[in-house]
Amino acid sequence: MGWEFGVLLILVAVLVVLVAPRLFPRGPRGAVASGTLLVTGVSQPPDAGEEQYVTIAGIINGPTVSEHAVYRRMAVGADQWPTVGQMLPVVYSPKNPDNWNFAPPEPPAG
Repeated sequence: MGWEFGVLLILVAVLVVLVAPRLFPRGPRGAVASGTLLVTGVSQPPDAGEEQYVTIAGIINGPTVSEHAVYRRMAVGADQWPTVGQMLPVVYSPKNPDNWNFAPPEPPAG
């Protein structure tokens, strides 16, 4: 019975290693830099009003990068669909600007 338990434990560990990255959100971790993304390409907006995947290409400018080309597929709401030429605030990893995400919304002043 001992070796069956060991094999089962190894299978569970392998499963955890394969599934864990999908459970955590992608995006910059640790130190982040703020910049802007100039949208140079975007997939067609959906007909439905719920969250859908968008493919977005653009250029990031920030304190540690200048005109760094990026490409990413991410989920956004249909009402927040980016358009070509739009400048959007982003946060990115200073060590890897390809690891970026839209900046969180500013809290209302008051």
